[in-house]
Amino acid sequence: MNQILSPDTLAPEQDLAASLARQLDTGAKRVDLGRDLGNGLAKLVLALVNVIHELLERQAMRRIENGSLNAVQAEALGEALMRQALTILELCDQLGMTEEDLAIDLGPLSGLMGEQA
Repeated sequence: MNQILSPDTLAPEQDLAASLARQLDTGAKRVDLGRDLGNGLAKLVLALVNVIHELLERQAMRRIENGSLNAVQAEALGEALMRQALTILELCDQLGMTEEDLAIDLGPLSGLMGEQA
């Protein structure tokens, strides 16, 4: 029995958490919280992918500056990072995001990204 929980099926007095627990207890296999939540989750994941991409770029620059990569390795790494950046931008376009939407306030972790507070 595949039940789908959506905001339309909730009575106004029902608590979402209680309703989710009840649905899970009755053997529900999927929970559909709506398209907006799915898009929000996709945007969050893409923003996190972008943070990881930026960390990889910084690490690549450190390795190049320290001379731990030869010219061929540095070129291959640069090309891979450019392709990754283009893929991130393409996904942004598909999700209706801008580059500014990718910016996440990391709070105290911002120092890891080399950002100036």
